[in-house]
Amino acid sequence: MHYRSEKIYQVFFNLFMILISIATLVPLIVLISSSFTQNKDITLYGYSLWPRTFSLEAYGYIWKERMQIFRAYFITIFVTASGTLLGVISSVLYAYALSKREFPLKRFFSVYLLFTMLFNGGLVPTYIMYTRYFGIKNTIFALIIPGLLMNAFNVILVRSYIQNNVPQALIEAATIDGANEFIIVRKLIFPLAKPIIATIGLFIGVAYWNDWQNGLYYVTDDKLYSIQQILNNMLKNIEYLSKNTTSVAKSTTLAGTLPAGTVRMAIAVVGMLPILVIYPFIQKYFVKGISLGAVKG
Repeated sequence: MHYRSEKIYQVFFNLFMILISIATLVPLIVLISSSFTQNKDITLYGYSLWPRTFSLEAYGYIWKERMQIFRAYFITIFVTASGTLLGVISSVLYAYALSKREFPLKRFFSVYLLFTMLFNGGLVPTYIMYTRYFGIKNTIFALIIPGLLMNAFNVILVRSYIQNNVPQALIEAATIDGANEFIIVRKLIFPLAKPIIATIGLFIGVAYWNDWQNGLYYVTDDKLYSIQQILNNMLKNIEYLSKNTTSVAKSTTLAGTLPAGTVRMAIAVVGMLPILVIYPFIQKYFVKGISLGAVKG
C-alpha cells in the first residue's frame, strides 16, 4: 500500500513538473517564432507557436545596425566577463572571512553585509558619489562597479557553503603546513567551492548581461553602449517611428515597412541568446551549488 501511494505521488509530481516545464517553454517558443514571422501576420492573427509566413525582416532591420551591435556585444562581453570575475573573487574573499570563527570583526562585517540588503542611499547620492568623487562617468568602470560588483545574497550563499562543505580540519592542516590565507583561498576554497562559485557566477553574469541602468545613468558616449542599451534605443526608435508614421513617411519609406512587432521579439532573442547558450554547460554546478549553499550554517 505504501509503495502504491508513493508511486502515485511520483506520477503526480512528474506530471506537475511537466506542466511547469511546458508553461516555461511556451512563451520562449512564441517569442522565437514571432521573431521569424512577418509583421502583418502578427497584426492580423496575433502570436502563434509556429510562423504563418517565415520572414527575416525583423533580423534584417537589426542587421542594418550591425556595426553598433557588434561593438556593443564586445563591450557587454568584456564587462560581463571582467565584472563576473571580480564579483566572484570579492564575494568568495568576503564569505571566507565571515566563515572563520576566530575572525575578530566577524560580527561587524556580518551586520554591515545585512545592512546593505535593507538600506541604500538612493539614486541621487549614489550618482553624485560615482560621478563627482570617483569620476567613472563615460568610462568602462561605470558599467562594472555600481551596484553589481558584490551582492550580499551571493556572499551569504558562499559563506554557508564553505561552513558546511569545506572541512575545518583541512584548513587547519594547511595552516600548520605554513599556508597563509591567500594560499588557502586559492588552493583549497576555490577548488572545493566550484559548485557555489558557478552558481553565483551565473547570477552575477546574468545581472551584468541584462544591465542597462548603469549605462543609462553613467554613460552618454555611444562607443561605450552595451548591447542592452543599443537594443533599448532601437526599441525606442521603433516606437517613435510607429507613432509618427505620417510625418516620417514624407521623407522615408521606412515607416511603411517597419516590422515593429517582430523587431521587438527579435531584439529579445538577440539579447538573451548568449545566456541560453552558456547555461546548459553550468547547469549541473548551478543546481548543486544552490542546494548546498542554501543550507543554514
